[in-house]
Amino acid sequence: MTIIDLIGAAIGCGAQDDGCKDGPRALLEAGALGRLQTPDTHAALVHDIELAMSAGHSRSARLAALPGVAGFSRALADATAHSMHQGHVPVVVGGDHSCAIGTWSGVANALRQKGPLGLIWIDAHLDSHTPQTSDSGAIHGMPLATLLGHGAAALTQVRDTAPKLSPEHVVVIGARSYEPAERALLDLLGVRVIDAAEVARNGLRAVMADAIRQVKTGTAAFGVTLDLDAFDPAVAPGVGTPETDGLTAQGMAQALAACARDARFAAFELVEYNPRHDKGGITAHLALDLLASVAGALHAQRREYATAA
Repeated sequence: MTIIDLIGAAIGCGAQDDGCKDGPRALLEAGALGRLQTPDTHAALVHDIELAMSAGHSRSARLAALPGVAGFSRALADATAHSMHQGHVPVVVGGDHSCAIGTWSGVANALRQKGPLGLIWIDAHLDSHTPQTSDSGAIHGMPLATLLGHGAAALTQVRDTAPKLSPEHVVVIGARSYEPAERALLDLLGVRVIDAAEVARNGLRAVMADAIRQVKTGTAAFGVTLDLDAFDPAVAPGVGTPETDGLTAQGMAQALAACARDARFAAFELVEYNPRHDKGGITAHLALDLLASVAGALHAQRREYATAA
């Protein structure tokens, strides 16, 4: 039986709108744990990590949150690494997307003796600023760059000094709102970006299948991080940074299931649910359905990449 470790990661100070810090608790109260239970999986809430800081209203105030985010990231990395060492599947329900720094630093560290980590990044944004290029100072706009080894040392060096991801092992899906400096960094590094227009042309199923092939090539395992603002606001209004012309919900559950059915699927992260902006709970319902699709597709077998404690 597959064991899922549900990890709550409540953080909002990395975003301009810090209402997403309440997202993990809201989804837990709405039944997230129950949606992860299936005949072939056992799920338990193993950590509920919180950073009780407010988002600043200026660039300098937001950047001042960096030490707090670094400490939060270390705690979250410890949690995901421990889960991996146990041979479990960490599922992180996070606040703002800066939590990805901790989630994937821990997963990459646990896999280090086996090989590199691959990652599918589903998001309306590229999240690839550094403190030097960000006009807003919002740290949730920096986690992908951080995991690739670019940014503040306190964040790039969580658990390991080396980058947690190699560019060839990353695929971004659904991006449609970003600044030139972010795209320039990813283009320089050679990260593949499949924007929302390409998803619309080729279909989510084909795009995801292609992404899975890439993130499995030369890696020990792969994971998926999904920012709910990847969806169109008509589908998911409960986010802090909505962007028009986003993904539809149709096909996403099946696409995530295709990932989770793979024996080398390591972990899943769902972030940026902001209850302040939800309408009739439709974003929460979507989030819970996506969690259920992942749990329902997981192989009921011992994870082949499990590492010794």
